[in-house]
Amino acid sequence: MTGQDPMQAVQIDTTRPHPARMYDWYLGGKDNYPVDEEMGRQMLTLDPRVPVMARVNRAFMHRATRWLAANGVRQFLDIGTGIPTEPNLHQIAQQAAPDARVVYCDNDPIVLAHAAALLRGTDEGATEYLQADVRDPDAILEGARKVLDFTRPVALSLIALLHFVSDDDGAHDLVRRLLAELPSGSYLVITHATADFTPEESKAATEKLRAAGVTLALRSREEFTRFFDGLDLVEPGVEVPHHWHSELGEPVPGQDDGVIPGYGAVGRKA
Repeated sequence: MTGQDPMQAVQIDTTRPHPARMYDWYLGGKDNYPVDEEMGRQMLTLDPRVPVMARVNRAFMHRATRWLAANGVRQFLDIGTGIPTEPNLHQIAQQAAPDARVVYCDNDPIVLAHAAALLRGTDEGATEYLQADVRDPDAILEGARKVLDFTRPVALSLIALLHFVSDDDGAHDLVRRLLAELPSGSYLVITHATADFTPEESKAATEKLRAAGVTLALRSREEFTRFFDGLDLVEPGVEVPHHWHSELGEPVPGQDDGVIPGYGAVGRKA
């Protein structure tokens, strides 16, 4: 962000909804467009608890980051960052460890337009932002190496992202490719939506989003767990997100009023 207005430096497609902007709308943000709100409202007609789910995913990220920092992790690669919503990952990590280094990555130009908000970290640590897509892991790894030391453990964070990556795009292979470059002691952090608990609503949501040009690849518990093949799952293993180390954060209002159709887990690379 050097001198020019970042909102003028990027091309934002306002004709189709984008998951990052819909997520922002669910969280009560203002960095979204009518097309995002319209699709968001359609999702609410299928399940009015979608905003609760968004907040539950966000809260999982906070708790996982606290757990990782408490267990010595000082480097974080967060892909699918989304529009800045405080507290952001680097704020959680650097509160626990001021020397933590964080690289954010997203493919939505509006996230780039607000990336300056993601770069206000501690003097002791480092924060950087990459404009890249998870489907291009080589570009992500090349950019991350400029900030992170790949001889030391890195936490790879993929919060509420992979259900927007189809099997045709090789979601599991992409995660394996990213993990392959990370050293022993690194961690994988994922939350992911599922149709296991709400099959009819999930089918309708998938069809509505597909019609609007948005991929929704809901995966079963077994398919989700495959992302952690070869890793040691941190207790309590694969869980609905708000049940994972709930003692590390405040509960999200409404999280226990019905099913949260998703999974969350953290795994360690031996």
